[in-house]
Amino acid sequence: MNVLPLIDEGLGNSSYLVEVAAGRGMVVDPSRDPTPYLGAAEASGLEIVWVAETHLHADFVSGVRELVTSGATVLAAREAELAFPHHGLADGDAVDLGGLRLQAMATPGHTPEHLSFVLLDGEAPVAVFTGGALLPGGAARTDLIAPDLTEPLARALYRSIGERLLTLPDATPVYPTHGAGSFCSAPADGERVTTIGRERETNPLLGAKGEDDFVRELIDGFGTYPGYFSRLREVNRRGPAVYGPHPPPLQELRPDSVQRLIDEGAELIDVRPIRDFGAGHIPGSLSIRLRPAFASWLGWLVPDDRSLVFVLNADQDRDDLVHQCLKVGYEDLAGELAGGMAAWREEGLAEARVGVEEIAEVGAGTVIDVRQANEYASGHLPGALHAELGALRGAGDLPPGPLTLMCGHGERAMTGASVLERGGRRDLVVLRGGAQDWSRATGRQLAVS
Repeated sequence: MNVLPLIDEGLGNSSYLVEVAAGRGMVVDPSRDPTPYLGAAEASGLEIVWVAETHLHADFVSGVRELVTSGATVLAAREAELAFPHHGLADGDAVDLGGLRLQAMATPGHTPEHLSFVLLDGEAPVAVFTGGALLPGGAARTDLIAPDLTEPLARALYRSIGERLLTLPDATPVYPTHGAGSFCSAPADGERVTTIGRERETNPLLGAKGEDDFVRELIDGFGTYPGYFSRLREVNRRGPAVYGPHPPPLQELRPDSVQRLIDEGAELIDVRPIRDFGAGHIPGSLSIRLRPAFASWLGWLVPDDRSLVFVLNADQDRDDLVHQCLKVGYEDLAGELAGGMAAWREEGLAEARVGVEEIAEVGAGTVIDVRQANEYASGHLPGALHAELGALRGAGDLPPGPLTLMCGHGERAMTGASVLERGGRRDLVVLRGGAQDWSRATGRQLAVS
């Protein structure tokens, strides 16, 4: 058995291409863009015959329907009630994959319908794909369905791990979908794969004294998560639209067309590096630099019912931008400003600016740290206030006067500055670098809380 992980660093997730028989492959939990899976299968000499879904995903649009168009059969929980053709599985059901066998193991917790998939060679387990049921150093969160289900699902997860997954042999390789960097993880370490035995010995959650302690430790580890999580489960249940490897390219728009779309309610997203945005941008635009984490922040900050217009530099990857939008369910992509900011300037249209400074040059004004709560607590500039980026739209309680925004590098801070600028704040500065960079540059200790 050969297992090839395909990692989405931006979402913190892993999909897998598995050789299940000579020339036959299975993909587990694919994201929407089929290109990586089709390319990996071709390079490995495999035909993708099966595509398995461990649960209804909240953080990305599933790619199972994209792979169906290439001839694959979908294997998914019967309880998920998918509204498109698939082979429904319940606990204990097995499928002959042509060499290995796949057996469904009900592991509710992260979601009610959650299945783990055990690969068997004869009767011997050779791998288990755990989705969000068991992660290296943690497990996936149980609060994404409804507040009143958070604790019942956490208790179900305790039993799924202890009474189901931990019955597998210690040497069984564990291939989870969610991992470090995923907002579905709570918590997880930096490893992507593990074994049953390693988790039995080292997973902090599994060291809990009993079910109540497990539930308390799990729920206490939850941070905030993007609002788009609340809608993608249903998108994946119904079945998203199929685009294939090459979705339509962005349409080029003249400055007057961009202005008209903005006036009609379109969202203007500037994906250029932060120095370019700071040096001049269209007033009211939202800065989200195109990078692996782009999709998460787009989903967190932008309503899903808006047309999207983009500002890019000439050397930025349009295909990557489109695929990142599609993988979190943004499909109304109106186009991009043709010629970028140079075309806007040629028309003599208004620009706004935000100062960018190095982290060691913290000047006057209140420092606002926009990182997640756990990041801020682990070490921040003395006197810095905390306001998570995802909550900045309601930041009317920030102090008056100049504000200096920071994060770990500068990208989230610039996004925060653009949000505040939309709300009427001026005299904003963004710091390049993070708290550790400041400590090294100044020789001063960070504050912790």
